[in-house]
Amino acid sequence: MAEEKKDFIVKDRRFFAQEDTAKEASPLPEKEKTKEEAPPRQTEAKEAPAEDSQLPEINFATFILSLHSSALVHLGVVENPATGQKSKSLGLAKQTIDILGIIEKKTQGNLDKDEENLLKNLLHDLRLMYVKEKG
Repeated sequence: MAEEKKDFIVKDRRFFAQEDTAKEASPLPEKEKTKEEAPPRQTEAKEAPAEDSQLPEINFATFILSLHSSALVHLGVVENPATGQKSKSLGLAKQTIDILGIIEKKTQGNLDKDEENLLKNLLHDLRLMYVKEKG
């Protein structure tokens, strides 16, 4: 057979492929590799900024309160943290309230009494505010 001339070279640049290929193709033992030959490493979560340590623990209550805060911003009750101004978006407020309603239905019987009361009261208040704003 006649040899075919190759006009291009295919190189796999995926991270895991480089690591595996480097281990197989390297004539140097692992200890003798320089920093230049080592594959780049991902930054680790340990290097998080100091402000992350001030965030509340993520649990059901903080999740529900986060959605509640979003609804209050959309209802124009609270300033938007991004703009510092109050603005109404009743469509987004309704959507957020509906999401909380879905969560209430889907978690029925699976919440402790405090979580159930929190969700029920927040939904009640939001629905009243929405009806008042919709007027």
